[in-house]
Amino acid sequence: MRRNTLLIDADDTLWENNVFFEKLIEDFISIVEPYGYARAYIRHILNETERKNIRQYGYGVRSFGRSLEETYIKLADQMAKRETLARIHGRVIDLERTPPKILDGVPETLAYLTERHRLILFTKGEPAEQAAKVERSGLQGFFEFIEIVPEKDPETYGGLVHKHKIVKTHGWMIGNSPRSDINPAMKIGLNAVYIPHQHTWTLEHEPVVAGSGKLVILPAFRELRGHF
Repeated sequence: MRRNTLLIDADDTLWENNVFFEKLIEDFISIVEPYGYARAYIRHILNETERKNIRQYGYGVRSFGRSLEETYIKLADQMAKRETLARIHGRVIDLERTPPKILDGVPETLAYLTERHRLILFTKGEPAEQAAKVERSGLQGFFEFIEIVPEKDPETYGGLVHKHKIVKTHGWMIGNSPRSDINPAMKIGLNAVYIPHQHTWTLEHEPVVAGSGKLVILPAFRELRGHF
């Protein structure tokens, strides 16, 4: 059996993540809607604010919270209330403290894979926040290395390949995001396993673009056992 290097995403690949953000967004939209805006418009403004803040503050709950507060202030304008801002801030703190909800079949599948291949957890976000989620998940012991980066782009993948001496033909990126997991990995010649998730963040959506490596699409994480 050939030993591969498996780069494995975390959020919405190993545990639920975006569904909790989406619940808060729906509640936030309900707060802003009475100011006279359509729900779709509020979501559009929030998405644009998130895109702007990601470039400056990166990913994570705190950047997301900043985007919620900025969107509220912009749309509520002179009718903005301090108590509403405090309520939004409190919900963001609750979100940050939400324990990871491990997806079905993940621990057993990781236990199977780690006996046969080299596993590297490869996730993006605010370092302390992501590290805390990894620790609370209890899954860190399955991985040889844990890599937390601010962005997952072709340059970052190239650096990871060099750092860990990954042979591209035996390297696989496994994740739910076309934008961050599948496309940049395949662009530099890695193989990829795309595991779609129904709650993948809207800013991570884009068409999957095939590269020189192999592309496998699986319905669930547990299906990796049949491939590796």
